[in-house]
Amino acid sequence: MTTLNKLLATGTLIATVAGGALAVSAVPASADVVCNRYNECWRVNQRYTTYPPHLGVTFHDDAWREQNKHAHYHWRKDRDDDRGYYSHGSWHSFSK
Repeated sequence: MTTLNKLLATGTLIATVAGGALAVSAVPASADVVCNRYNECWRVNQRYTTYPPHLGVTFHDDAWREQNKHAHYHWRKDRDDDRGYYSHGSWHSFSK
């Protein structure tokens, strides 16, 4: 029985260490924030390069969003399909 107990203890230790390593290495989901020249901001999953130049789009990270969530920006609805942009409160999808 001593060998079985040692085997179970070793297995438990290995599982604990492996689980801890996975938890530490997990990258939290993050998204960029896009704002246009009209101070409309929304989240995107990637930095698209097809925004119309007249919008004056800038990209920010989540930390910027937290710092500015109560500022003078118009926070628009985060969209599941973020292939597009807001302009004057309306959503415009990119052409496919």
